[in-house]
Amino acid sequence: MTRTRRPVPIVAAVVALAAGALMSIGAATAAPSPSPKQAAVADDGAKVVAEKQIDTRTLDLEIQSPALGANAKVRLLLPKGWMRGSSQTWPALWLLHGCCAVEDYESWTRYTDVAKFTEDKPAIVVMPSAGKIGMYSEWWNYGLSAKPDWRAFHMTEVWQILQRGYGTGAKSSVAGLSMGGYGAMEYATRYPGRFGAAASYSGAVDVLAPGIPEVTQLNMIAQGFPIWGVLWGDPWSQRARWEDHDPAFKTDKLRGTKLYVSAGNGDTGPLDDPAGPPAAGGLLESVALSNSRGFTDKLTQNGVPVTVDWYGAGTHTWPYWQFALHRSWPILASGMGI
Repeated sequence: MTRTRRPVPIVAAVVALAAGALMSIGAATAAPSPSPKQAAVADDGAKVVAEKQIDTRTLDLEIQSPALGANAKVRLLLPKGWMRGSSQTWPALWLLHGCCAVEDYESWTRYTDVAKFTEDKPAIVVMPSAGKIGMYSEWWNYGLSAKPDWRAFHMTEVWQILQRGYGTGAKSSVAGLSMGGYGAMEYATRYPGRFGAAASYSGAVDVLAPGIPEVTQLNMIAQGFPIWGVLWGDPWSQRARWEDHDPAFKTDKLRGTKLYVSAGNGDTGPLDDPAGPPAAGGLLESVALSNSRGFTDKLTQNGVPVTVDWYGAGTHTWPYWQFALHRSWPILASGMGI
């Protein structure tokens, strides 16, 4: 496993002005190929407008999304034997990225060995853009607009497009890091039974835990968006909306889903470079650990089984999320029926 430290997503992923976010979500890293001749279309008209074949397994899709009001990307890792137009279907592993990194939907393939790790796995790996701080949900925007609606983009538009045109089947699992860890559990509570397994790596899953709303605002300021409440409103006067988006308040919805939650304690660990500067993300990881423990305590109190992995020393960095993906694979695979 690599010891290279990578850029650090923020644990408590936060909100931004919808207009500012929409300016960046569709940015392409390279000139896309022409639109595919037979593009699958979602119920609301979302469709693939361009494909780019990165290598034999890696396929990038650009999707025109009514839910976002913009185009956004999805990266697929295709299994051996996948053929366009085939009637065969494949389980899908959704991997969700964290907050604030410009690498966005490319993060997992850029910073982990997910391509090599899954090359012998009979599943399609789905890595969608979620914006820099999209929070895997629809935005409130003071009641003026529900865009961007990342949940509808992922769970309706991309979901339907992949099933109708790219061979994903009914069985899926979902995992994510940091903001994506929250997203994995939020989606699993929104769609009970859709995912056979859900995993959070270093996530702030309980968004109403003490200090998290305040950290959210600080993160928003750090990103250059000092507007409070555009995501779900004010966490105190509009608490019901926050609770509706907090998996810790919906643990019963996770009953029957195989769950994995992991985090380190923030101390420099075996996957950090001992010759380098102090490891980044120590404080963030300690917050993630506390938040994740609180979340799993609520699961246990409500009789919902969960596999926990408090692996000790480790920071809020990519080598540990690669490690967590490997460790959680048996649970994720079981959730996909493979």
